[in-house]
Amino acid sequence: MQPQAINDVNLVFPTSVSSLMPPYAEIPDEYRNRRSPYADLTSEWFFSGLSENKIKAKPGIDEDSALRHLSTIMRSFEPKHEHKIAAVAYLMSQWFDIVEVSS
Repeated sequence: MQPQAINDVNLVFPTSVSSLMPPYAEIPDEYRNRRSPYADLTSEWFFSGLSENKIKAKPGIDEDSALRHLSTIMRSFEPKHEHKIAAVAYLMSQWFDIVEVSS
């Protein structure tokens, strides 16, 4: 799955996002059970916001489109919370690398 273009209205007021997410059963267990760095990052994003310097788009991925796609899923009330978080974590792992931040 590649990031889809999301217009401004759908970004702010997402309605149906099921076409933007893989089915829950197709998401690997590590993302459904929140046992991956991407699941941790998704939870951080959901509860506190995401600092963009923590991720870097993989080659061939348009970073802005990918972030808009993921953000639309995160803002939607349609899917169950577990599906939404697992889908964002899984898609993030496909589209971004985590950047190690040194202190």
